[in-house]
Formats: sequence, C-alpha cells, structure tokens
Amino acid sequence: MRVGKATVRAVNGLTARWAAASEGGTVFSAAGVWPLLAFLADGAHGRARTELADALGVPAEEAAGTARELLGAMAGMRGLDTALGLWTRRTLELREAWTAGLPAGTHGVLTGDPAADRAALDAWAVRHTGGLVDRMPVEIRENTELVLAGALAMRTRWLAPFDEVPLETAYEPWAGPVERLGLRRSSVLLDRIGVAGTPDGVVTELKVLGDNALDVHLLLGEERMTPGQVLGAGLGVLDGTHRVVPGGLLPYGAPGPGLSVERVRCERPQPPRLDVTTVAYDLAAGHDLLALHRLFGLTTARDVRQGHFPGISAFPLAVGSAEQATMARFGSLGFEAAAVTAFGAVAAGPRPERRHVTTRIGAAFDRPFGFLALHRHSRLVLAAGWVTDPPPFPEYPWEHDE
Repeated sequence: MRVGKATVRAVNGLTARWAAASEGGTVFSAAGVWPLLAFLADGAHGRARTELADALGVPAEEAAGTARELLGAMAGMRGLDTALGLWTRRTLELREAWTAGLPAGTHGVLTGDPAADRAALDAWAVRHTGGLVDRMPVEIRENTELVLAGALAMRTRWLAPFDEVPLETAYEPWAGPVERLGLRRSSVLLDRIGVAGTPDGVVTELKVLGDNALDVHLLLGEERMTPGQVLGAGLGVLDGTHRVVPGGLLPYGAPGPGLSVERVRCERPQPPRLDVTTVAYDLAAGHDLLALHRLFGLTTARDVRQGHFPGISAFPLAVGSAEQATMARFGSLGFEAAAVTAFGAVAAGPRPERRHVTTRIGAAFDRPFGFLALHRHSRLVLAAGWVTDPPPFPEYPWEHDE
C-alpha cells in the first residue's frame, strides 16, 4: 500500500507548523501524532471536530480512512515499525462504528489500578519501539476513561558509513574545551549535496541515504535563520516549493552555508569529490501537546466541562492529557575498534608535475542544524529535529597506554 500525496502533504504540513513552534535542541514526530488526531476527529462533534479537521488538513469525515491508509502504508515500509493501542475502563461503552475503524487487536483494558495500568502501558511502549522509548507519555488519573496511543520506530543503516573524528570548528557553541564527536566521509556522488534559496534565506541540504529507503536530510541554514525557517525550507524542498541546485552545478566559491567549491590540482585524473563533515547526535525530548493545543486542534477538545466525542462513546469525554516522548540517534554505524600498524612506502625522486584539475566540494555541518528523517519514495517525514549539543568525542582506554 502506498501513502497518497494528499496524506503526505497533510502530515508534512503538520511537521512544518510544529517546526515553526519549536525552540532549541529537540526531536518530534508529526507522523506519530497525526493518526491519533484523525481517529479523535472521526468521533468528535461540534467545534472540537472542526478544530481537529483544520489541524489535520483533511475533512473530519475522511480522517479515519486516511489514518488507516497512512498506518497501512507505514506498516509496509522496511525498517519502520508502527502500532496503535486503545485502552478503556471496563465500564466505558464504545460506539461500534468507531472501534470498527481502528486496526484489529488494538483494544485493551484499564483496570483502575494506577500501578498496574502504568506497568502495562510502559511495557507496550517498550515492545513497540524496541526499547527506544521506555515509558508511555500519559498521565493515569482517577478519571481516566480511555487511552489512545501510537508508536513509531525507524531504523536504517547508511549505504556509505562515516569515520569518527574529533570535530574541528570555529563556531560557537561547538568550539570549546570539549571535543565533539565528528563524522566524516568522502564521495564522488555530488548530487547528495544541494543548495536551495528560500524567502527566509539560503539552506544547504545533505542527503544521507539508508539501505532500506529510510533517509535523513541534514539542513544547514544561514546563521540568522531560526530552526523553524530551516526545517520549513527542508520541507519546501521535499514538496518542490523550493528548487535545489545540486552539487555538480554549484559555482566555485561559497555557494551555500557550510559549503566551499574549489578547483584543485592533482597528479593524475580524478573525479570531482564531495567531502562531508558533520556530527553525531543523540536526542530525546518530551512534548506536551496541550501546550500547543491550537496547533493540534485540541483547544475545544480539552474543555472538561462537556463531552466532545459522542462518536466514540455516549459517555462524555474530553482530552485530559496529550504528550509525546521522542528520541533520535545519528552515528557512523555504531562503535567499532581496531588497531592497525603500517609502514608507509613513499615515492622517491622528483615530485610529479600536477597537470590535472578536478573539483572538490567541502560541506561542514559544524554548527546547529536541522534534520528530517523520511521515507525516500513517498517523502513522508517520520521525524524532525534540531541539533544543538553533539556528544563529546569518546576517550578510548588504549589511547593512554604507553
């Protein structure tokens, strides 16, 4: 099953609006929120239904069907695991028409014992994310009648690995007494880098391809640009709003943030080369969606003075809490160690004359930047974030051996 273009636009549109409201180092997943909002919209009425539909970008009567399409398409993506869960008190009677629209096998029971319910919900979160998230981000209260949850976990391995190196940069705040964990690699594939001009400024985009069509795009904007502007530019590139000039067509000089394009002499013919430097990152964030209730269409739905979801149950229901726990980890491929001893054989005699010329592109993501994790073919963004605090370069025990 393929995810439709309209659905991709709706989910990525929520990603763009969430990015605009984000500050500092963070990671978030609109793709993890969107199906839940859709099922709530399907059972809502009145103003709550209208607000949820506006946040989703699709009519409320189409929301549940679109959510099922999205979940079905994501289930078919290699490297991506998704799940939907519903738990209710035994005394809460649900509308059969609403539950029939949910994936099979999603309905569990809240026992009323907070400790037992907490343990069960946390175990579900661990099971469906492979341990990447260890706690269900929901508050279990005495008046909690229903919990609707979604899980999303993506994993990919780079087609071309990076080397781990100490980051060298003059940019604050990463230039300091603590060496940061840098990543470096070279490639002859110049189209992995590109530059986009946007109304907010120029952005450099690097595509880091995974072996299962799950990719990460790194986005470096002009220093004056906000995280929301940089991530919004990346989303504009995905939907074709902003044109990208690929690496092979970039002019010499500094055509984009973090970029240098040079003609260099070499002793023998060499193809043009792209040298990339970036950083590893390990992010975790929690989000209170009710703090951004207008963004998610939850303004009316959070009013506990009346019920808003008669399509779910005749029992009056309101949204009492809405949270997301997220994480993202970007590395070379994990940790490997080896010791190599080599004697270098160097050429003797006069230095050969450098008669040939080639192009070298240097790309340095050595100050705060954004990222979009997405499915390559549909361009559906699964997670997005902003990197502000790379981990330190590790010290290995053998480095201190005499």
